[in-house]
Amino acid sequence: MADEFDKNFERQAFFSEAWQRRKSPIRPGRAILVDTSKLRRSIKSEIRENSIVFKSELPYSGIHNEGGEIKVTEKMKRFFRAKFYETQGGFTRKSGGSGKTLPDGAFYHWTSKMKLSAEAEFWRLMGLMKVGSVVKIPRRQFIGASPEVEKAIREIIEENLNEFFNSIDFDIREK
Repeated sequence: MADEFDKNFERQAFFSEAWQRRKSPIRPGRAILVDTSKLRRSIKSEIRENSIVFKSELPYSGIHNEGGEIKVTEKMKRFFRAKFYETQGGFTRKSGGSGKTLPDGAFYHWTSKMKLSAEAEFWRLMGLMKVGSVVKIPRRQFIGASPEVEKAIREIIEENLNEFFNSIDFDIREK
């Protein structure tokens, strides 16, 4: 099952249920949920009494697997602004012939005359969201129960039982 859950990242789907494509221009055409592969590598199995549990302990794994909503915080806004500046390679403006870094508040003073990349515009708009606004994260399940999981488990159990019974010598002749 660990291999099957890992293959979901290659399939870009939870077995046959395709993941929703990105709406943002960040990493266009690249695999969904695979930036650093940390989420993919975080899937672990744990044996408990009569079961095996698959899980990820990354704090963001649940929101990706189940979907949901996240409220924008001031800390998130600072991150969005930093990403915006990063996409632009930092900013300077000339004041009396010398370059000075734009102050933090300058983020809000971009004019429509300035040409921004799609990614920079995305981060700019994210940075302008009000604290308390809601960002919807679509469900992109990568681990959990499904008919495909049940079928795979059934096949694994049947294969192991067949192998076990084929290895037993049932010669019961009286001696």
